[in-house]
Amino acid sequence: MSTEIPAPGGGDGGPAADPEPVRLRIDLAYDGTDFSGWARQPGLRTVQGTLEQALTTVLRLPEPAQLTVAGRTDAGVHARGQVAHVDIPADKWTLDGPQLVRRLSGTLPRDVRVREVSRAPEGFDARFAAEWRRYAYRISDTPGGVDPLRRAHVVWHDRPLDVDLMNEAAGLMLGDHDFAAYCKRREGASTVRCLKDFHWARETPGESDAGPGFTPLVIASVRADAFCHNMVRSLVGAMTAVGSGRRPVRWPAEVLARGVRDSSVHVAPAHGLVLEEVAYPSDERLAERAARAKRPRLDIV
Repeated sequence: MSTEIPAPGGGDGGPAADPEPVRLRIDLAYDGTDFSGWARQPGLRTVQGTLEQALTTVLRLPEPAQLTVAGRTDAGVHARGQVAHVDIPADKWTLDGPQLVRRLSGTLPRDVRVREVSRAPEGFDARFAAEWRRYAYRISDTPGGVDPLRRAHVVWHDRPLDVDLMNEAAGLMLGDHDFAAYCKRREGASTVRCLKDFHWARETPGESDAGPGFTPLVIASVRADAFCHNMVRSLVGAMTAVGSGRRPVRWPAEVLARGVRDSSVHVAPAHGLVLEEVAYPSDERLAERAARAKRPRLDIV
């Protein structure tokens, strides 16, 4: 009796299956001043479109790169700690991470920098596996205005700000809430978020900053599992109303409890906002975290 030997690549004699694509984690920073936000838009200069074009060129991809990002920043918003991922054919992963970073640095414009590229661990998803995102917002309340050398990343407030009052008001916003009052609604999207940390501090100069021209900034640090559209900038607007004495400490929490947009909440300008950091769980918990994040959020009543 003869024994049939299977053809290479498959028991049915068919062609070998394509190997699984390789997922790359990309850590990057950008100055959002001249971008129409992160998300790719026809005819507009965006961070996603710029980086996808560079990846497609450098890696010589047969199809345009398709990025998934941790935080879709708006027009004018900056990032120092943005994270994205891209899936590429296995045969295109011929450069190691540092080589690819160097190649991209020669292709990308100067307002986008890739800091690191690595092969992502099993279960990694830049958007859904993230445990939290942290933003910073920078304000100058100096009477003479913003230092000209920092004007692209700092917003001027024309009244002195009381940081202690702002921290008291911010503390009342922490925890799981429906932030509908502070978000621009999107059809079908939940506005329930967990605000993990929200505090303000007045900057103290380091040795390199010392000099007659240094003016300390008021800086917010805002950390949550995720943010809905305009959430951070609306929270900043509410807190500055408290810090300048125009609203009482409990007013931002009262607006939150009403659950509807309040026209008296000023949405702070985009250019003071920076995505500073995105955190992920340990490798063995990545898939579990991503699966949990994809489930519909329950509204809080």
